Amino acid sequence: MQTRLEKFITYAGLVFFAILVLAPFIWISTIAFKKQIDILMMKMIFKPTLFNFDKLFFSKEATFFNDIFNSLVVGVSSTIIILIVCSMAAFTLIRLKIPQWVTALIFLWVIIFHMLPPITFVGSWFQMASSFGLFNSRIALILAHVTINLPIGLLIIASFMRDVPTEIQEAAFIDGCTSRQAYLKVILPLLTPGLFATAVIVFLFSWNDFMVAMNLTAKATQTVPVSIATFSQQYEVRYGEMAAGSLVSLVPALILTFFAQKYIVKGLTAGAVK
Repeated sequence: MQTRLEKFITYAGLVFFAILVLAPFIWISTIAFKKQIDILMMKMIFKPTLFNFDKLFFSKEATFFNDIFNSLVVGVSSTIIILIVCSMAAFTLIRLKIPQWVTALIFLWVIIFHMLPPITFVGSWFQMASSFGLFNSRIALILAHVTINLPIGLLIIASFMRDVPTEIQEAAFIDGCTSRQAYLKVILPLLTPGLFATAVIVFLFSWNDFMVAMNLTAKATQTVPVSIATFSQQYEVRYGEMAAGSLVSLVPALILTFFAQKYIVKGLTAGAVK
């Protein structure tokens, strides 16, 4: 009886927390398929409609396809740059003969910089982008996202770099590899699961960014979060289209998270010395 009671309490707790997590998603999903009048009247029973999605993508003023393209370009570009820079930086700081105090000082600065809120830099980035003619361009937003997400990318890749056995690198040096060859041909392939996991996290941070994108872009280059926010206007809040846009914006996150699980688990067993 005690074992059954413990199982019941455990499963009841899991169900409770699952409901807490899924409730906002279910609420947004129902609003996305409601008409505006049904939303305002808070109807629980309604006839589902695709009107909000049709307005989101195919109305005369619709820009959501372009906004998705902007988010993809900015997210993918900033992620690639971060992976290249952080993987080389992590290899240099952890695998090469650099004084420990230098490495510790750099990682301390990385952690401090990561703790600073991005809003503190927005004003400076806006002035710089305007001065160089980069305001309302994807390049300015890509550089800003690289700056914001570089610390977390370096910390994650560095943790995976430490897990690669030093014996593998030493064996590469014995076989005549230079540091560059050891990095490209030995270390980098073993870091593939870690790079994929880092790419997913960094891309999602870029995809979900609102504050920086709102200040560095205009209508032609706005990203998905900024586009969703535009449905809240002074005299009208288009709840249905806002919910439909939020639902569509979840798709990349769900897809990437699904594939990330596979590669992270694979990374736990890859690269072991036998």
